[in-house]
Amino acid sequence: MTAQIQAFFDPKTSTVSYVVADLATARAAVIDPVLDFDFKSGRTTTVAADRILDFIRQRGLQLDWILETHAHADHISGARHIQQHAHGRIAIGAHIRDVQAVFKKLFNLERSFLPDGSQFDHLFEDGEVFHIGGIEAKALLVSGHTPADMAYQIGDAVFVGDTLFMPDVGTARADFPGGDARQLFRSIRRLLELPSHTEIYVCHDYPPATREVRWSTTVGEQRAANIHVHDGIGEDDFVRMRQARDATLQVPTLILPSIQVNVRGGLLPPPDENGVSYLRIPINAL
Repeated sequence: MTAQIQAFFDPKTSTVSYVVADLATARAAVIDPVLDFDFKSGRTTTVAADRILDFIRQRGLQLDWILETHAHADHISGARHIQQHAHGRIAIGAHIRDVQAVFKKLFNLERSFLPDGSQFDHLFEDGEVFHIGGIEAKALLVSGHTPADMAYQIGDAVFVGDTLFMPDVGTARADFPGGDARQLFRSIRRLLELPSHTEIYVCHDYPPATREVRWSTTVGEQRAANIHVHDGIGEDDFVRMRQARDATLQVPTLILPSIQVNVRGGLLPPPDENGVSYLRIPINAL
């Protein structure tokens, strides 16, 4: 069965969110929604997530899933806002527990925060099959960018999160806590073993000046032209390239607020006695 795919690009964070729908049953999933966050004022808004909700309502869709590919470091998740207005189960890979344990220590999160994944409605194991209406989908563990990255194979499409970018941009960094360039290479090769016509949908695009934003390619295109990992590039060469490149990259602008929210499944930290939620800024810790 063929899924209808609608992309939503957020220019502030260069993030692409998706609605994937089975039109025969009017059931759908949302992948990687964004909550707007103004770093200077500390205020959240819901412009990006509301665009998705408007699309869902206009087409009369019922939401089965809100799928996170990983605990994003470059935007705050809009999963809770989507769920509050359209229901659906918030899901992520089971290795989110490893990520939560690392960041509970870094941010010294409250004692009541448990790194057990219970903040999510469902934790996917590698190879787990699920359904969006009548369409079969599969969760694939593609660790390396983080230990918990998942790709979602839905029909002839696969949503790869930050594992792969467009061929002229390359691949994700692997220097976050728990990241591993060698594991990233193996995860990418797992994806590139899918049939060559398989559509790949990325979570971000940072295009060169010579083209507009794009978010879909194919396995065949990636194998032929990805600047970091096309056919013929070996694991050791990739690891050397990735480690050297990662050493030059700046920390993402929104990593500190994003991670604190995203490891909670999109929930803000619990409010203090004055009713206000606070985000922590660790000094000289990254």
